[in-house]
Amino acid sequence: MNIQSLMREAQKVQKELQKTQKELENTIYEGTSSLIHVKMNGKKELVSVKINIEDSIEKEDVELLQDMIMVAVNDGIRKVDEDKEKKMSKYGQGLSGLL
Repeated sequence: MNIQSLMREAQKVQKELQKTQKELENTIYEGTSSLIHVKMNGKKELVSVKINIEDSIEKEDVELLQDMIMVAVNDGIRKVDEDKEKKMSKYGQGLSGLL
């Protein structure tokens, strides 16, 4: 494999990597706990929080509510990381043949 071919392949992989990164950033992930539902984008920015408190929780029980929000947000972050790892791992495998 000559150097020009190698450079073209590297540029191709870089463009695919950028496209996948943009796709991940624009994907909305949802995290939940029993009363909390959050949405976040692939940049791990929280874009929505919904709390179902109707008859399920006393309004004074702030500590429980805070814990539930933390669980839901961490669930959303975990899903972002899992999807990113799955989608980006193919680039790591492809680059090993170029080095």
